[in-house]
Amino acid sequence: MKQLKFAYFPGCVSKGACKELYDSTAIVARLLGIELVELKNASCCGAGVIEEKNQKLADSLNARNLAMAESMGLPMLTHCSTCQGVFSKANKKLKENPDYRATINNIIGHDGYSYQGTTDVRHLLWVLAQDVGVDELKRRVVRPLKGLKLTAFYGCYLLRPSSTMKFENPHYPTSMEDIFTALGAEPIFYPGRLKCCGFPISMMNREASFRMAGGNLLEAKGLGADAMVTPCPLCHLNLDSRQPEVAGFLKQKIDLPVLHLSQLVALALGASPKELKMERHIVDTTPFLHKLGL
Repeated sequence: MKQLKFAYFPGCVSKGACKELYDSTAIVARLLGIELVELKNASCCGAGVIEEKNQKLADSLNARNLAMAESMGLPMLTHCSTCQGVFSKANKKLKENPDYRATINNIIGHDGYSYQGTTDVRHLLWVLAQDVGVDELKRRVVRPLKGLKLTAFYGCYLLRPSSTMKFENPHYPTSMEDIFTALGAEPIFYPGRLKCCGFPISMMNREASFRMAGGNLLEAKGLGADAMVTPCPLCHLNLDSRQPEVAGFLKQKIDLPVLHLSQLVALALGASPKELKMERHIVDTTPFLHKLGL
């Protein structure tokens, strides 16, 4: 496997509500020999919210973040699907509009940065599936996930808009399922894996958000899934941390563990549940771990 090195943008959620994601990504990188140079002075990407009020401010923040990676001569890596979507959109827009790029550079230039459009943004899922490759992942497995049935939950921002993301077919992606198979697990394909988890509307329409999350979880559970795996920390927040509320609202028992992709990969590569902070999950992961003999 070629040497992989990235300017690492962990995002806000992995430094706060999902600290297990920050740790599990570091473990996966170490086990696979991926070098991550963290962008410690980077700002929040804005999560698509800032641009609703001030597009120029949002683009300036993200041009500054991208310029940091450019100054290192490295592609950027993030494990947040929302960040991936926001960065990809800003990167495409700034690369294709030189006059607007000059306006943004005039703003961030006061902070000593200049965006040139020379770097790309890679999500952890893409790096695992393409740069590392499923064959290499399979070769590195020390704890095969045999007997486990897993459902992927891609979420919105990693697949759409396809004109910006351009990684795989947004209507029938397989990168997550290919990784599950490489790790020894059985993937379950189901319609809900491509839907929204409901997080973006959770503050505006709690009922609709809970119905969306609950529908996806119950569908996966009904198909015999031992766990749902997502590459998106915001999906994880809605599907795991709010699952008891969702179950109460729907008046149905769910109890489906939801894992970060990096946690699943790290488990197969030999990391312990304690290292991966599996105890931080709201939905008990013990039954899932027992199936692995842990």
